Amino acid sequence: MIRDEIDHRLLVTPERPGVYLMKNAKGAVIYVGKAAVLRNRLRSYFGSPAGLERKTRRMVSELADFEYIVTDTEAEALILENTLIKRHRPYFNVRLKDDKTYPFLKVDLSEEFPRVYITRGAHTDGARYFGPFASAGSVRQSMDLVKKLFPYRSCTKRITGTDPRPCLEYYIHRCVGPCAGLATREEYDEVIEQVILFLEGNTEKVTGQIRQKMEQAAESLEFERAAVLRDQMGAIQKFEEERTVKVDSGRPMDLDAIAVAVADPDSRIREAWVEAFFVRRGKLIGRDHFFMEGPDEDEPGAIIAQFVQQFYANALEIPPTILVQHDPPEEDQQLLQDFLRDRRDGAVRIYRPQRGEYRKLVQVVAENAAEGLAQHRVKWLNRSDAIQGALTELEEELSLPAAPVRMECYDISHIQGSNLVGSMVVFDDGKPRTRDYRRFKIKAVDGVDDYASMKEMLSRRFKRLSQAIDNPDPDGKVDTWGVMPDLVIIDGGKGHLSAAREVMLHLGLEQIPLCSLAKENEEIFVPHTPEPIVLPRDSQALYLMQRIRDEAHRFAITFHRNLRSKGSLKSPIDMVTGIGPKRKRMLLRRFGSLQGIKEATVEDIAAVPGLTRSLAVRLKQTI
Repeated sequence: MIRDEIDHRLLVTPERPGVYLMKNAKGAVIYVGKAAVLRNRLRSYFGSPAGLERKTRRMVSELADFEYIVTDTEAEALILENTLIKRHRPYFNVRLKDDKTYPFLKVDLSEEFPRVYITRGAHTDGARYFGPFASAGSVRQSMDLVKKLFPYRSCTKRITGTDPRPCLEYYIHRCVGPCAGLATREEYDEVIEQVILFLEGNTEKVTGQIRQKMEQAAESLEFERAAVLRDQMGAIQKFEEERTVKVDSGRPMDLDAIAVAVADPDSRIREAWVEAFFVRRGKLIGRDHFFMEGPDEDEPGAIIAQFVQQFYANALEIPPTILVQHDPPEEDQQLLQDFLRDRRDGAVRIYRPQRGEYRKLVQVVAENAAEGLAQHRVKWLNRSDAIQGALTELEEELSLPAAPVRMECYDISHIQGSNLVGSMVVFDDGKPRTRDYRRFKIKAVDGVDDYASMKEMLSRRFKRLSQAIDNPDPDGKVDTWGVMPDLVIIDGGKGHLSAAREVMLHLGLEQIPLCSLAKENEEIFVPHTPEPIVLPRDSQALYLMQRIRDEAHRFAITFHRNLRSKGSLKSPIDMVTGIGPKRKRMLLRRFGSLQGIKEATVEDIAAVPGLTRSLAVRLKQTI
């Protein structure tokens, strides 16, 4: 932007709270920030660069435009900032790596015999939700533990209490058998109540209830039932003893403890590991870790502030105390506490403990964060080195001008010539880029002709690329179709490669490297080379190409199955030209079923509003 233009825009920027969005020359949002006074905050970016942090100087050097949204309060600005960070995923913002809806455990109390589910997101539907969890793996682990400790039903059948016998889960003491009338509704509700108490962290009450039942069973000489209850109570107590941290503060406390480990900037890992321990009633009831993306030059306190802001925006339960390893930035501390107080409807204190049990707890959390990041770094380096090695090997073996960062693979799928479809999958730096995947319905090919189908698919895809090259977007925006791949992989042999090369020559894109991978002997064919390239069976490059090829095949097969499934649901009425959904509904409403239409006369059908005699004759001939 021109300096005079910036000064004029800043003059009319309001002195009110709000959120600002920084954009680069392509119009992409590269940073989202909040401000108590928008004009002052934006001015700070366009002053002397000497006073700016290195990361901010980098961001300003890419800045081409900005816009802002005014809010009534700073708290509203904080909430809006969080929403916009999730939507735009700006490069210069620190953000939770996975912005999907987090998984929760759900107990639907509206069911007659409730079950425990894994669900995405929490809703105000009267059910009880517990979470959020960092990943599907962690929520499944918790669900498996709950299922081992409490005999609730996991089946989806309708419970009548009249089944002749229960399933295997009853006999291994994983269900109380309501389906066969072996447990009343009240007895089953007690099990669900214990599940909820356990998930809330109130294990003392749970073990007290089980002990009381065990003693009653023993007094009634129901020794087998007493033994089952004894084992259940023992399992819960063992789980309690295995909790690695107990906080002794003189009274039961509810709190979360948060620490962060940041990767060395030279490690190429743009992630920080955030470890969180959840303490309820003075005991550790759970722990989880999260990745914050893009924190290469941010202070640990700023990363923790962003984590608190983004994580607790979705959390169902916010404790009155949040212990942190590093203090959030001074300007954010009070704003975060106000934000959490509004969400919790009660006071929330965020602070860094200096001594005592709380300091020891935070140190344990910090040690776990450091260990977790170290393990993650080893895995990342191993994975990264393998991918880089595979790309380098492909560059050498296929004589490519450079390592193929963006690779596109194409496949054709059909069964006996029906529902011909094609797939395009994209791998970027050795990893799937699913948002760039595309599917194609083959429209101009009759019968089974893989080569012609491949030509049609590639022509449609690369015409878009050719148009993007000839007519670039004036704003510099480039969509998936306008990105040139470093390597195009065709699932097939020499014939498929020839068909693909013909398309590239026709469109003037012969500079794009091409190859095909024949499945039978895993041979790689390239243009101008009659003999195939055969890589060693343990080659990392071959593994990568096989993975890309298999992904393209899976994607095509999935699309093909969906089309076949939809086709199998079609009625003969759908085959009649001139009869659409509306007329079809009127026919079925008038005659009740397809059989009723078959039995009706032409005159009866023509009498239906919207139908003519010629349409009625055509319909009778078709069905």
